[in-house]
Amino acid sequence: MRKLFITLLGAAAIGAGALGAADALPSRPEQIQFQPLEFQPPAAEQFRRQLRSGVPVYLAPSDEFPLVSITFSFKGGAYLEPANKVGLANMTGAMIRRGGTSSTPAAQLDEQFDYLAAVATTGAGGLQASASLNALKSNLDEAFALFMDMLRNPGFEEDKVRVYKDEVIEALKQRNDDAGPILDREWAALMYGQDHFSARNPTLATIESITIDDLRAFHAKVFQPGNLIIAVTGDFNEADMLARLEKALEGWAAGERMPDPPAPSASVAPGVYRVEKDIPQGKVFIGMRGVTRDDPDYFPLLVMNDVLGGGGFTSRITKRVRSDEGLAYSAGSAMIMPVYYPGEYRAYFQSKNRTVALATKIIMEEIERIRTEPVGEKELETSKNSFIETFPRTFESKAGMLNVFVSDEWTGRDPSYWRTYRDNIRAVTPEDVRRVAEKRLNRDNLAIMVVGKWSEIEGGDLEGRARMAEFFDGSTMQIPLKDPLTLEPMR
Repeated sequence: MRKLFITLLGAAAIGAGALGAADALPSRPEQIQFQPLEFQPPAAEQFRRQLRSGVPVYLAPSDEFPLVSITFSFKGGAYLEPANKVGLANMTGAMIRRGGTSSTPAAQLDEQFDYLAAVATTGAGGLQASASLNALKSNLDEAFALFMDMLRNPGFEEDKVRVYKDEVIEALKQRNDDAGPILDREWAALMYGQDHFSARNPTLATIESITIDDLRAFHAKVFQPGNLIIAVTGDFNEADMLARLEKALEGWAAGERMPDPPAPSASVAPGVYRVEKDIPQGKVFIGMRGVTRDDPDYFPLLVMNDVLGGGGFTSRITKRVRSDEGLAYSAGSAMIMPVYYPGEYRAYFQSKNRTVALATKIIMEEIERIRTEPVGEKELETSKNSFIETFPRTFESKAGMLNVFVSDEWTGRDPSYWRTYRDNIRAVTPEDVRRVAEKRLNRDNLAIMVVGKWSEIEGGDLEGRARMAEFFDGSTMQIPLKDPLTLEPMR
């Protein structure tokens, strides 16, 4: 009874305080004033160290939890594969972890990591490869020794490699099941050329051709100290960690840093491209080649795309195609600006076959409008504020922060980028948005790619508001559906 009385007394006091605070509140929500957000991004040099071997190390100690996370980042990925062995990078990255070590069988290695409650992962993608360890502080030395043995001396057990190949082949069989993977691969081939690494896809033949010697050769080339940046977060002493890393890399021969990936040589021919698939909804990309990350118009392009289709429910494409017309659940756009070669602008949606033409027409109208009409001040302010107010999230975790620093070092980003980011966003004007849209987006240069049932898509909506014949004089290029295992055209 005494506890209940004290609880009620406390609740009454809180309620009285709340009533007092309410008197000071504005009468309407829009009258609430917030203090300016004060945030200064951390500088990479505060966290960067270097081992005697020259390997950069980024350290961010924290005693919040008795855990340590160590990530080895290597430059290199699928762009280093021979054209007849597509899938080699992914397979090497997976099998370093799954294939045991030269002294420890795979099953035993799994048991040891499990016993230590440690998680070790490895992988390789298009441009980079990595290996990570998450371990308890109390048994870090033992877990890290296993991790380094795995990384330096992978076993690539033949039966484990066979299991991996069978898994990949089974996945290949299913890649025509949905429209998404079909659209992705044909669009990449259109944008960058069939021979560019970003558009290559594994086949049954390329997967089966990969040997244990291929895995060892790729591992030796990419996973080595001359091609390495390390990041460490968690509960550790900085001096101890640097000494631990120095010892771990002893005797590990450093090779050359991998070259930058090649730029595509293909150009994009505008027009309507279609892939026949008997589905109730057409899946569509509309776009063209774009610019690199370091283009002088980078910040105006960010804002322009946000207004046009990248800003979710506040963007024009989403509003018109989804909210106003109800033609698609997901509709928007992306301005993809990679480091080493120009990327692309891409609008996207998925709609019922009969309304594909109408949604396409609306997107074309919005592209033309942003090219010719100034963006309103309120619309521009909403977009710019979305970038500025979410900016601190880039550095909200120590692991995320170090990942940014590692990526920036690999790609040579201007050190002042993050310090001036918000000022550069604030400086974007309505004229900047119109100027870059006019310069970079021309509907006559756009490619439209549709995956769906063309006999239903072609005629347009039942109200007659749009037909596919309105685009590029009605001419289209049919891309044959590819066999999922061979990627040869199906007959």
